[in-house]
Amino acid sequence: MSFAPVVPSGGYGAWSLLNRTMAAQKKAFAADPALQRDEAYFRDRIGQISTAEDLIADRRLLSVALTAYGLEGDIKNKAFLKKILTDGTFDPSALGNRLADKRYLEFSAAFGFGDFPVPNTQRSDFADKILTAYQTRKFEAAVGSANGDMRLALNARRELGAIAVKTLSPDGKWFTALGSPPLRSVLQTAFGLPSSFAGADIDKQLAVLKTRAESLFGSPDVSQFKDPEKAEKLIRLFLVRSQAQSGVINTNSTALSLLDRSRQREGLSPAVLSRYV
Repeated sequence: MSFAPVVPSGGYGAWSLLNRTMAAQKKAFAADPALQRDEAYFRDRIGQISTAEDLIADRRLLSVALTAYGLEGDIKNKAFLKKILTDGTFDPSALGNRLADKRYLEFSAAFGFGDFPVPNTQRSDFADKILTAYQTRKFEAAVGSANGDMRLALNARRELGAIAVKTLSPDGKWFTALGSPPLRSVLQTAFGLPSSFAGADIDKQLAVLKTRAESLFGSPDVSQFKDPEKAEKLIRLFLVRSQAQSGVINTNSTALSLLDRSRQREGLSPAVLSRYV
């Protein structure tokens, strides 16, 4: 890919510049020939895919599909992916329902191989839906190649906005946020929490997050971050505190490691999460 994002240095100043130039940079990114070839291939072939086996057999299609959900690191785990897709989402014992990382559940639900006689790949708007998500994630990854904190910030703004409007209980929304490694990193840094926080009892983590959120933003609920001003304040706190820590911790390397981690097998158990949804 020839696109090179313009993201000078780091910190909140870099974030402000990125946002001011976002429209132009996304336009340049969308015109990248490699991206356009992948998108054309997906549009041309996805309608011919009717089973999980079909999708997994086509590495190029699978790469686009996984990237759309931030799961591109799993591309070699074919047996695991087949299980995720064929189990579907309706059965509580389905693998996607048992994993703390709900990106896998969303991935399975999007394709519908295990849920419906006719999968969603046959829908006329299916390619548009997947490719919109694919382009968003690829742009974030391109930004991350220049600055990992910027990638984390973009990811946090998108994920927090989506979680804020989900039909979950207030605690369920917090647990969904904690189940995302990159979003958890942003929250911990923005709230001034130590790295040892992740090892605390899960109910203690919840209580601390709610207390910090109320203190910093006026409400203990994730739903407040549907307000763009509050989401921006959280990102500003993250970037300022991350930059302050950069002399001790290589934040960019940590950020990229978190975002490239394809499977979250630790942290919130399905049993804990199910108590709040």
